[in-house]
Amino acid sequence: MKIFNPATGAELADVTADNAKAVAAKYKRARAAQPAWARRPLRHRLAVITKFRALVVDRIEELARTLTQEVGKPIRQSRNELNGLVARIDFFLAETSRTLRDRKVLVDTAGKLEERIAFDPLGVIANVSAWNYPYFVGGNVFVPALLAGNAVLYKPSEYSTLSGLKIADMLHAAGVPEHVFIAVVGDGKTGAALLRQAVDGVFFTGSYATGAKVAASTGRRMIKTQLELGGKDPIYVCEDVDVAAAAAIIADGAFYNTGQSCCAVERVYVHEKVYDAFVTAFVAEVKGFKVGDPLDEKTYIGAVTRKPQLAVLRKQVTDATRKGAKLLVGGQPLKGKGHWFAPTVLADADHSMLLMREESFGPIIGLQAVADDEAAVDLMNDTEYGLTAGVFTKDAARARRILSQVQAGSVYWNCCDRVSPRLPWSGVKHSGIGLTLSTYGIETFTRPKAWHLRGA
Repeated sequence: MKIFNPATGAELADVTADNAKAVAAKYKRARAAQPAWARRPLRHRLAVITKFRALVVDRIEELARTLTQEVGKPIRQSRNELNGLVARIDFFLAETSRTLRDRKVLVDTAGKLEERIAFDPLGVIANVSAWNYPYFVGGNVFVPALLAGNAVLYKPSEYSTLSGLKIADMLHAAGVPEHVFIAVVGDGKTGAALLRQAVDGVFFTGSYATGAKVAASTGRRMIKTQLELGGKDPIYVCEDVDVAAAAAIIADGAFYNTGQSCCAVERVYVHEKVYDAFVTAFVAEVKGFKVGDPLDEKTYIGAVTRKPQLAVLRKQVTDATRKGAKLLVGGQPLKGKGHWFAPTVLADADHSMLLMREESFGPIIGLQAVADDEAAVDLMNDTEYGLTAGVFTKDAARARRILSQVQAGSVYWNCCDRVSPRLPWSGVKHSGIGLTLSTYGIETFTRPKAWHLRGA
């Protein structure tokens, strides 16, 4: 399986993909190795992950460069992702012992009855991860899963295979047994072979279309399933904001990582009283973004990782302009080697357009004027997705009122496009089922067992 640099088209590596037979063999090794890993004291597993953390810190520059070369992410943003992984590991190290400690929920001395909850590992889990944030998205799963005593079959996206293999190398060097964490290498066929194994849980990040197929398969088998899928994340800008400040924050939320984030801002609704001023300020911000070599420290917009996405973006621009949207900047692929699309802003968008309804996953955004808060809420909820949503206003009560009506797993007031390890990461509707992160995202890798204990 050849791996190419999306910014230059140059071949980076040629790796051996796992066929169905190889995947089945890896599953058997993981199944055999998991019980011994689960029997190790939690303090031992915590020490191993602490060593993994140290290796990440020591190798940040090397890891960031590899990530940038294989997915086209600007180098500063690759470093940000790795530093963010370190912070998430710190959260899991601090919270796992308390979260997974046995809990006495009843002690009845008269009846000599004790009720207790214990947290057993699921067993062997399949972690089918994503290319846009391989360290973030993968780390949300494999770190707490390993701490909870599971074995992990980790399939990185074929577009971030080299980063996935480095993750495996570091975990093994830190002390995770070779067969407790196993990288499964390949494309969709390899992923399908992985999901056919008798795993105890599937944690998938990707598109709704693929997620629906995963859910259909795992549902029949009655195994733990977590699906982190797409988003069409809205922001509403009220008329009382500092327009320039709001425009700067929202432009970053829309175009960071070249717009290739499930929680990137994908549609913006602006109160009609400040719409024109906001559009002007927003376009000025976007025009200031440097597009170029992802290894250049000054670059903000990098390459589009997957070449087929260029056609999706081009189709959205054509559809929107045909239906009346105004193209203010960008709108087309950039010439040269690799996969590039100009940062694109379309004003006067509406919900008849693909731009405002289908996931873009690229450096493109639509802006729409609204008359009031009620209209904004209606439009924010007019979507098949429900991952994140935000509102910008100086009025805290107004923000809470609006956000309480929005159907999304995460909501933001005067911020956007952020994820915290302390808060659950989940979606509604086509954005997925289940969750990662927070203490709930530690428990999710366990099977709570109810103990009823009566003395003689």
